[in-house]
Amino acid sequence: MAKKIGVFVCHCGVNIAATVDVKKVVDYAKTLDDVVVSKDYKYMCSNVGANLIKDSIKKYKLDSVVIACCSPRMHEHTFQGVVEKGGINAFNLEIANIREQCSWVHDDKERATEKAKALVRGAISKARLLEPIQTSKIKVTPAALVVGGGVTGIQSALDLAEEGYKVYLVEKTPSIGGRMAQLDKTFPTLDCSSCILTPKMMEVANHPNIELLTYSEVVTVEGSIGNYKIKVKKKARFVDMDKCTGCGDCMNACRMKDRIPSEFDEGIGKRSAIYIPFPQAIPLKAVIDKDHCLMLTRGKCGDHPLCVEACEADAIDFKQKDEEIELNVGVIIVATGYDMLDPSSIYEYGYVHSSNVITTLQMERLISSSGPTGGEIICPSNGEKPKSITYILCVGSRDETQCTWCCRIGCMSALKHVYLLKEKLGDTVEINVCYTDIRSFGKGYEEFYRKIRGMSNTNFFRGRPSEVKVYPDKITIDVFDTMTNKLFEINTDLVVLVPALVPRIDADDLARTLHISQGSDGFYLEAHPKLRPVDTFTGGVFIAGCCQAPKDIQDSVAQASGAAARAADILSKKELETEPLISYVDEELCSGCSTCISVCAYNAIELVKENDGSIHAKVNEALCMGCGACVAACPSGAMQQRGFKDKQILPMINEIS
Repeated sequence: MAKKIGVFVCHCGVNIAATVDVKKVVDYAKTLDDVVVSKDYKYMCSNVGANLIKDSIKKYKLDSVVIACCSPRMHEHTFQGVVEKGGINAFNLEIANIREQCSWVHDDKERATEKAKALVRGAISKARLLEPIQTSKIKVTPAALVVGGGVTGIQSALDLAEEGYKVYLVEKTPSIGGRMAQLDKTFPTLDCSSCILTPKMMEVANHPNIELLTYSEVVTVEGSIGNYKIKVKKKARFVDMDKCTGCGDCMNACRMKDRIPSEFDEGIGKRSAIYIPFPQAIPLKAVIDKDHCLMLTRGKCGDHPLCVEACEADAIDFKQKDEEIELNVGVIIVATGYDMLDPSSIYEYGYVHSSNVITTLQMERLISSSGPTGGEIICPSNGEKPKSITYILCVGSRDETQCTWCCRIGCMSALKHVYLLKEKLGDTVEINVCYTDIRSFGKGYEEFYRKIRGMSNTNFFRGRPSEVKVYPDKITIDVFDTMTNKLFEINTDLVVLVPALVPRIDADDLARTLHISQGSDGFYLEAHPKLRPVDTFTGGVFIAGCCQAPKDIQDSVAQASGAAARAADILSKKELETEPLISYVDEELCSGCSTCISVCAYNAIELVKENDGSIHAKVNEALCMGCGACVAACPSGAMQQRGFKDKQILPMINEIS
């Protein structure tokens, strides 16, 4: 029995209509078999367009609908709701993408129109063979996993916990706090960073709905939206957290005291093999660095470990092992932050040649009263106060050979430092700022920039230095100032590099574990930059903060709350509809070769043995994400995917080709 098909072509304003002759496509569709109605409208996704589709379904008693418009990633879900309200199954809809795949990639209107006709013709051929697909419901686990314990992860965790949901906050390092904990002040208001962050950290530690898992990593993720099974590895601290009081006696007794570069102080300060990362650490518990502890690397620490002797609480446990725990959650928020580009890769800036060439984070630790120098500004090479300090902005940023993007915080960080350095060293210190463009985009930023620019003995040079020349008694920088068209030679005591913000070193591994996409820059990719800025393409997984793109604290916190709100939207539902477009097995064709199992990224397929001895694959519908990898790999054609069966796709290809 022939199906009745309706075709609806969208102008998308001029996005499609400027390159495709929409009227010709509409008229062409009318000539094709089984098409009983063909109409166009300027914006099919609008209320008027939606009503046009619904009314046509009812009037012409349509069985299937083809909509020629933008990418299905944009509005397929919207249009599925429209056709369902019209009275037909949501999956009796086919989208012909004539925007991204046609109008946006062509400028020849005649040929683009012919291509649009072909795409519509192919969609109609598939629409003839579409079958109703029924969805099922699954219960939602009312708990969330937040990966990353910086200010972004903290905000997301607190927002969800305040809504009454159980939250597991996983942090890779021994303490939460992230990059913000390393800062002395925040721009443009110059608020004390610790004064803002520490109360939030304490709130996390004391919240009854938050379980804090520090020094831990996500190992595996299985399941789908509403029901994720997570394995987390808790690394051995070699300290009993229940017994440790955080007194610090073990740190002072350690034979390796002040011999190991401190990660928190960016290598400017030193720590022991057993240490508490910083005074406000949460949890305020010691941890032993197994790579530097003499007892763990050599099996012996002098006559006896001094830390054990110093610990009155008897908390040291060298036999402690890593442990793996399982969590069940409904949603995941990724807030893993960023790394800074290693300036060593930019050889001409002298970072590898002199200890007096440092980064902005290292300067933060020098400025901080809790830093290794107690807030005293010195040249690392000799401990003397600098008389001249030079900042080089955009080190690796906006650079085709390094990172093409703007770091978004570098300019304001440097301006903040100028203010704080003047406050500490007085107006006699000369501060030079070599910049490409000062990007003061946020609220109060431009006013802050003007204030700094007007400070005495502060010089701004618009240009990238060609080289930082390091001599035994001085550092010289050559920079061509494009504002004055003059070449300047700057003699300085201390150089501060402002590096690009880059994805964390383990960003790729975590992306594979969570099955989320990355952009060409390596940052995690949002589902849509305008409409779904914190969603990923994996249902129930959200991103926030600098793991998505470089941003300041204000934007990170705002995005954290946005991600928490989106996550809460899912957790508030008792049930969710499962993904219906998943794979299934034709058991009569399946030989049990297990090729499908080897390509499945979600561990959703297993081999089962029947009573008669036959073996065949079976799809776990709760785990299948509908990626189609098994369908493509199956040598016998036994694996098929609902909505994308061979008998539906092949006629479509034939019509288009």
